[in-house]
Amino acid sequence: MDSILELTNLLNNTDKKLFRQFLRRKNKRTDVKNLHLLNLIENDDIDGLSKLYKSEKKKDAYHALRKRLQDNLLLFLSQKTFENNHSEAYNALRLLVVGRFLLENDMAKMAFKCLDKAERLAEHLEQFNLLNELLLLKLQYAHLPGAEKLEALTARFLQNQSDMQQEAKLNMAYAYLRQELQDIHLKGKIVDLTALIIKTIRKYKISVQDLITYKSIYQILFIANEYAGIQQNYGLIERYIKRTDLFMQAQTYKKQSNLFYHISILYFLANFQLRRKDFARSASYLKEMMDLMAMDNRYHTLFYLRHQLLSALNLFFTGFADDAIALLQKSLSNTKHTAKPEDIEDLRICLTMFLALCNDRASLKQLASLTRSDTWYEKKMGMLWTIRKHLMEILVHAQFSNIELAMSRLSSFRRRYKKYLLKTSEERVLLYLRLVERFLLKPDVIFETTYKNSVLKQLDSPKNNDIFTLSFIAWLISGWEKKTAYKIVLTFVLPDS
Repeated sequence: MDSILELTNLLNNTDKKLFRQFLRRKNKRTDVKNLHLLNLIENDDIDGLSKLYKSEKKKDAYHALRKRLQDNLLLFLSQKTFENNHSEAYNALRLLVVGRFLLENDMAKMAFKCLDKAERLAEHLEQFNLLNELLLLKLQYAHLPGAEKLEALTARFLQNQSDMQQEAKLNMAYAYLRQELQDIHLKGKIVDLTALIIKTIRKYKISVQDLITYKSIYQILFIANEYAGIQQNYGLIERYIKRTDLFMQAQTYKKQSNLFYHISILYFLANFQLRRKDFARSASYLKEMMDLMAMDNRYHTLFYLRHQLLSALNLFFTGFADDAIALLQKSLSNTKHTAKPEDIEDLRICLTMFLALCNDRASLKQLASLTRSDTWYEKKMGMLWTIRKHLMEILVHAQFSNIELAMSRLSSFRRRYKKYLLKTSEERVLLYLRLVERFLLKPDVIFETTYKNSVLKQLDSPKNNDIFTLSFIAWLISGWEKKTAYKIVLTFVLPDS
């Protein structure tokens, strides 16, 4: 997508009008073409763009115009963000800017009041970099009347430097773990998570005390959750879940500065319990998560679609398919332009799966809404997500007798992902694909005993105990059971059903 168009998509209609006014005020001449270029890009007018500068020699002028428009758009977005953000961190930053301005204009008494208030906010929010700027400014003007004693300022500055170092080490460790995770995910690297975390802690000389904060717990749980997802075995991270539970139980005060990490941790815990089929505990974490989201509208907006996704999955796999489908449909119809595309795609694929498992032809229409490129899905959603999406596409088309299309998709899938699956030791996916192919080539094969045994044998592998993998296996079993795949998967996840 065009980079300027991507930036304008971050604006609502009112903001777009304000941006045009912003450009008009900046335009010193009447022949400036930035507004015209903006209209052409928003309307996807390729002919108009080609005619904007007719001469080949003026290509440089076109690119210069684009760059100026993009720079202005970034400037407008930065001003808008600063003006509209009323978070405590931004308030502290505003007070720092005002305090510096007052000091430069010999209004020290009022300046120090602003800086004191900003420091209290930054300290409460554990914004160590901002505190560093504040304390440096106070030290710079410590000679003025009304300033704090130099010794007290110096002690706080040195303590904050230590806190900054600790945070930096944690961030470096987190970045290293994320990089290792990419190698596991994309290159099939074999790694023991616990050994990797211990190695990382030693590498960056992180103390045990540093690891018992909301932020560090969130970072470790993020890595653990991703690792379990790649391995499709959430039992591998149970020890981290238990430790997180103990940490959360010990926290009696819900600090505003930790709200993002607190909500994120609850999301990971809810997802873990969902994947382990403890739906009651998952729902309990989701309720607690929603209570915290209600405390701050920013976080309600940020986490709402993810919360709805897990809520729908809990409903679906506990036998309330209609409620789950209705919840996703409502969530998708109410999505705002600020919603993350990844969250929307998650809802779309989940709704497609729900409808298909219930043998609802509406799944075909829903499948058609997943229109982004494979490269985009692989980059934004991950390889595992993209592979599942392709497998589901094959099965949905097969389910509703689009056999030729299903075979075409199967061939494309094999060409694109066979090497990756072999490299990452995921031969079971290729085995599953062969079973699907046999069915597509000869539909009556599903009634043969050898075929049934091959399908049922997949249930014996611990790796195939995940709710999504079980759903794929149920799809094949439904062919000879003459039941919907949904009824069959419920027998796997709800023993009493």
